[in-house]
Amino acid sequence: MQSQVQGMVARPSGALAGYDPAGYFCEFAHSAAVSECGRLISTRLDELGLEELTHRARAAEAELYNQGITFTIYSEGDAIDRILPFDVIPRLITAGDWAVIESGVRQRVQTLNLFLADVYGPQKVLKDGLVPPELVLGNANYRAEMKGLALQHGTYVHINGTDLVRDREGRFRVLEDNGRSPSGVSYVVENRHLMLRSFSDLMKGVPVRPVSDYGRQLHEKLCEVAPEGVLDPQVVLLSPGVFNSAYFEHVFLAREMGVPLVEGRDLVVENDLVYMRTVAGPVRVDVIYRRLNDDFLDPEAFNPESMLGVAGLMRAYRKGTVALANAIGTGVADDKAVYAYVPRLIRYYLDQDPIIDNVETRICREPDALAYTLDHLAELVVKPVGESGGYGITIGPRATKGELALARERLLADPANYISQPMIDLSVSPTLVEGAVEPRHVDLRPFAVTGRSTWVLPGGLSRVALTRGSLVVNSSQGGGSKDTWVLAEHAA
Repeated sequence: MQSQVQGMVARPSGALAGYDPAGYFCEFAHSAAVSECGRLISTRLDELGLEELTHRARAAEAELYNQGITFTIYSEGDAIDRILPFDVIPRLITAGDWAVIESGVRQRVQTLNLFLADVYGPQKVLKDGLVPPELVLGNANYRAEMKGLALQHGTYVHINGTDLVRDREGRFRVLEDNGRSPSGVSYVVENRHLMLRSFSDLMKGVPVRPVSDYGRQLHEKLCEVAPEGVLDPQVVLLSPGVFNSAYFEHVFLAREMGVPLVEGRDLVVENDLVYMRTVAGPVRVDVIYRRLNDDFLDPEAFNPESMLGVAGLMRAYRKGTVALANAIGTGVADDKAVYAYVPRLIRYYLDQDPIIDNVETRICREPDALAYTLDHLAELVVKPVGESGGYGITIGPRATKGELALARERLLADPANYISQPMIDLSVSPTLVEGAVEPRHVDLRPFAVTGRSTWVLPGGLSRVALTRGSLVVNSSQGGGSKDTWVLAEHAA
């Protein structure tokens, strides 16, 4: 690994002089070792020097704050909005590694869509016993209202975020699927804009794949799933409103697509058609990109107390007069227990081996898996199947005796709610922390949008655990983000 660091630059003497990945697989060093572009970026970054790097980082942080690029943490009553911490040292991905990621994500999205079409259709996968029926039909995210509903191009997951990690050997692994309402793509685009302004000298002559096309691609894919016969679809983005944690992203995406940002009160269903209220009168809506959970979408069909949704929306959806992205009921496919079966589903539906495999996963609802998890609790990562954002996770090797005892108690009380996985030594990337460049663990969330076909945004959201030694990269748990540079093999 030391040779990997030395390969980043000929003789590090500036910003990277003290950097040591401490035995972990280093994304930056790997790219510098195998890519001419990576070596050039490493040399330029080192030559900037630590003082200049720190100066530019402070300016970038101030710019993020002034632009209002924030997210919300509800658990902290004293701080509603925060900027997402941003590290100015980019995460590098070689063209060869990106080819693996892109093809692996497409394979996974195709499989999830086939699985959902089957689950809400003939349910062959359940009858064949590949997935336990109770795991799907008893799932809180299963929506019987979707049974028999055919969707355009068989697309249920229109927007998907696949969380990837890399282990100590440099192998990519899928950590989680996000097929309901994945967030974070706004940071991908805004991070790039910020880097173009602040570090244009790092990028000069280096062919880094652009990310600014996301809004156009998203709009195009949403139009492809519009109801049959609609030639010029009216797309809207449905938001819960200004107090939602991702409201900045809702505004951003609506602007990037050039479509109206609406709330439930702005829409009405008449004669099973959806209309948007405007000052000029009602306007027919054909496609709704909804950033609202299933339960709150339609008080007639789901939670009757919801004040955020649109009464009658499910009726219109079933009639085929409006498309919803993502489809209702997609949560079945990104459940952490169902996740364990995805490699088998890839073989079942596509007759292919997974391009990117899962992290080894045990489903604690199964007696053998539960027994193993309880016996090896101090060695494993235990996750609740229905939580997100890093909440409810017990990292055995780093947990206290009290935390392990609590995890054991919860497992015994409700084993079906948990999975367990070995602790992965996540890859690292050099990160500017308190005036020094140190290794920090990272993951990657590539975003894929699907209509007739799937397009994957070249890069994705690289999240970074800013606390030394931490493996939790979620923003809600103190993580930050990096710009993700997908490199060509040669510099100009």
